[in-house]
Formats: sequence, C-alpha cells, structure tokens
Amino acid sequence: MAQSVENSLGVFLRSRRERLDPADIGLTSPTRRRTPGLRREEVAHRADVSVEWYTRLEQGRGGAPSTQVLHSVAEALLLSRAEREHMFSLAHGQRPDVPHKPVDGINSRLRSVLDGFPHAPAYIKTAAWDIVAWNRAARLVLSDYEAMGTEDRNVLRILFLDPSSRTLLRHWEREAGLAVSTFRLELTRWGATDEAESLVQELRARSADFARLWGANDVGTLGEGVKHLSHPIAGDLAMWYSSFAIDDEPGLGMVLYTPNAERDAERIRRLMGDTH
Repeated sequence: MAQSVENSLGVFLRSRRERLDPADIGLTSPTRRRTPGLRREEVAHRADVSVEWYTRLEQGRGGAPSTQVLHSVAEALLLSRAEREHMFSLAHGQRPDVPHKPVDGINSRLRSVLDGFPHAPAYIKTAAWDIVAWNRAARLVLSDYEAMGTEDRNVLRILFLDPSSRTLLRHWEREAGLAVSTFRLELTRWGATDEAESLVQELRARSADFARLWGANDVGTLGEGVKHLSHPIAGDLAMWYSSFAIDDEPGLGMVLYTPNAERDAERIRRLMGDTH
C-alpha cells in the first residue's frame, strides 16, 4: 500500500502501542514516562518476542511476520477484531479482488433493492466511498445527491466538506471518527487505489478535522447502530443504520437507514408526501 496514505504496518503498530495506558494492563513505573503508551520492550515482552525483532517490525525492517507472531502481537496490544484484520492485511497484503466501480450506474437488480425501501434512506457506495446510486428517501433525508456534481457525491467529501452535514448529524464528531476508521480498514481490504489515495490527500489538505482523525490511525467498522439527525424540515430523526457488502461486486456496499420508531417513520412519510 502506498506510503502516501500512511497505511503501513509499522505506523499502525506504533499508534496502537502509544494509545495503551500501562495501568490498564497492570504495569507501574517508578518514574514518570516521557512518552504516552507502552514502551517497545513492554510490548515485546507481552508478545514473547525479542525487543530487537519488535523494533524492526515497527520500523518496517522485520520482513513478513508469521501468523503466530501476529496473533501474539495482537494480544499484547489488545487489538479489536477490526484492528486485527487491518494488521493482518497490512502484514500479508491485500486480497486479490479488484474493486468494482459502476460506470453507467448499477444494474436493475440493485436498483430494485434500493427502491424496495420507499421510506428508508439507502445508497450504494464504491470502495472509494463514491455514492453511485440512492433512493428517493436518501435524497430527501440525507443529501440531495442529484444536485451534486459527480466528484462531490462522496461520503467523506460530504461529511467533511459540506457544512450542512454538521447540522444534520447531531453527533458529528463521533460519526466522523467512525467513518474515517472504517475507511482506513476498507483501504486494506480492497487496496489503496489511485482514486482513494487522491481522496485522502485532498481531505487532509482541505479539512483539519479529517487530518486529525486520519492521523489517529484508528480502525473500526460501520457495522450497525443508531444515528440521530436534525433534519431542517422533518425535525429530529433517529435512524437505525446497517451496512452490507454486495455479493459478486468487490468493494461495492449498501448503507441502509431504517426509522428507529414509528414517530420517525411518520416524519419521513410526511417529508416524502406519503401520508395516506
């Protein structure tokens, strides 16, 4: 993976080491630590590897580590499931699938899926998080994708460069952090294409918030949960969101928002003019 997006194994391991509180794993020090987190020798001891070998690994000079050693390092650093996946991908290379980007839109099968959720916003995104299809509910509740240029129709560009996203999302900071950590993980799943690398560089230059969150090296997954929206017309909405991979389409995924309660569903129906 290109170093331009700072997605190397050594950078990631160092960030995970520095975020750990020694007290959380029962370590005490008679003197005040000059740097945050664990020392390299402490990680090496917990992983049962030599300090020299672990140091080379963080510096990118250790070669390809074995699966057993990676599991030991993951345990030593208390990595989450998503972080483990990210680490193994960085260490052993990306999967061979080539991310798919529809040129002339999606096929009729996927269009039918989107339209099958008349009151639940849904869209389909590529590996670079370009939004390539959406339903009417998504356009009215989330963003008017039809009014955007093709380049602007990107989840991260909207989140960090469109001021209205900070008003729409009541917990913008949390949502932004989750989006960046998920995007980082997906870069290792599908590979840092030229398009994805350009997007990262653009956002780092144009958004101090993105640069800060990207620099944290956090890794996660969108998974599912509840988003709270403050819609300018519909009012407050609680939407349960889920993300799904699309079979036989590497890198393509669907994000679906369903009303969390009948009150939310009714507000969306009124927004769409479907009150019968």
